[in-house]
Amino acid sequence: MCGEASEVRTRAFDIHAPFTLTDLERADTVIVPGVEDLDLAVPATIVEAVAAAYARGARVASICTGAFVLAAAGLLDGKRATTHWQAADLLASRYPTVIVDSDVLFVEAGQVVTSAGASAGLDMCLHLLRLDHGHAVAADVARLAVAPLVREGGQSQFIRREVSGSASNLGSLLDWMAQNAHRPLTVELLARRAAMSPRTFARRFREQTGTTPLQWLITARVRRAQELLETSSLTINEVAVASGFDDPATLRDRFQRMVGVGPNAYRRSFGSPAKPSRNRKGADREGCTI
Repeated sequence: MCGEASEVRTRAFDIHAPFTLTDLERADTVIVPGVEDLDLAVPATIVEAVAAAYARGARVASICTGAFVLAAAGLLDGKRATTHWQAADLLASRYPTVIVDSDVLFVEAGQVVTSAGASAGLDMCLHLLRLDHGHAVAADVARLAVAPLVREGGQSQFIRREVSGSASNLGSLLDWMAQNAHRPLTVELLARRAAMSPRTFARRFREQTGTTPLQWLITARVRRAQELLETSSLTINEVAVASGFDDPATLRDRFQRMVGVGPNAYRRSFGSPAKPSRNRKGADREGCTI
């Protein structure tokens, strides 16, 4: 915890900062918390410290209205970013060069990461843990924090208030989907389990998760593939089957799109040395034809 002063007073409690802004020079990741009064100018010392951290290569992230600090430092110019949905219009009008997306939980724009409201800061931090230390470590932290490792959808699921009182809670179905993501699941099958018509189910699913059943399943399958790549010696073919993909090519395509690297590259970074992957007739080579 770094600050201009050793104690910061808020409405409800005081925050003690044992480190000063000069200590940011040693940080690999700088996370800026929310700003309580957006009408107050961001102190020049804060702007300079954050900008200097960015200039020397540190990753700079914000939680909630902390995005205003990053914008004041010029770190969001021309970049896509987010903040709490209630402050999104103000951020866009005050900093017109920022591409504000108010319908996401967090945005990673290279060296800069911004998140929405306070709880979205947890989503962002778990994402950063996953980038730095792998899926298994992030999953352990998520369990300790009693938080979902990956929350689907964006802020729109929280902005909506007009959800019908008769809408069914899909929580138990989502748990079942996660446990059976390796199976061939269709909207019709899921709708029957939810006791709804396919059309009603698709609408309710988006209302409660912010995404479609298919995209939710793809995400769950990629996360399962990450876990298997880190903790097992299964081949890419076997990982594809175990995580619910039709073939290795589909796994590679979906994995690359979501994670940013291919399955083999991910395994090299995060796989357990005690459980090296097996290479069967070259089938695990990245990009090869099966």
